[in-house]
Amino acid sequence: MTTRKLTAGRLIIATHNRGKLAEISALLTPYDMTAQAVGDLGLPEPEETGSSFAENALIKARAACDATGAPALADDSGLCVRALNGAPGVWTADWAERNVIEADALGGPGRDWYLAMGKVEGKLAEQGPGADRSAYFISTLALVWPDGHHELFEGRAPGTLTWPPRGAMGFGYDPVFVPNGETQTYAELGPDYKMQHDHRANAFQKLVAAVF
Repeated sequence: MTTRKLTAGRLIIATHNRGKLAEISALLTPYDMTAQAVGDLGLPEPEETGSSFAENALIKARAACDATGAPALADDSGLCVRALNGAPGVWTADWAERNVIEADALGGPGRDWYLAMGKVEGKLAEQGPGADRSAYFISTLALVWPDGHHELFEGRAPGTLTWPPRGAMGFGYDPVFVPNGETQTYAELGPDYKMQHDHRANAFQKLVAAVF
């Protein structure tokens, strides 16, 4: 498939995640692109039925593109823990979903990332103190045009899981993830570091080289 260049203008970001939107918007700033999230347009989230990050990213990007008639960018990303055979992987966000009992106890439905981090830690604890705590974040960016053309870009960031969570500047699993070569978590290192070094930044660098 021939790589297509993206012209300046409006780019729909297929996300309802404010943290993810902030990261992507900041990465787009130098390229004269106006980012607009589907959440701000009142569009629903499509059901993510794919079995891979690429499939789910394409589902989200195509739904946003079809609904708006404009090029759309979607990110599907997650945490893969080696000792858990790559879990939570494509179900990374699902591990933060509250069941009925948890929802009642925590004040309603939605995602609780501390709950998700605790699930990962609990499964590692079951393997004992010698459990392999290495993990990596993965991000797949899908860029879709109204005529159906699409581009895919993947980025990864290896690291180690720590416990308890540390830092308040990230989102998702950031407070328990220490990237290779660092001693602080993503949530301690902050957004400036992530914009240069994390999995989404890595994927975005590949997107920039191809389509800008």
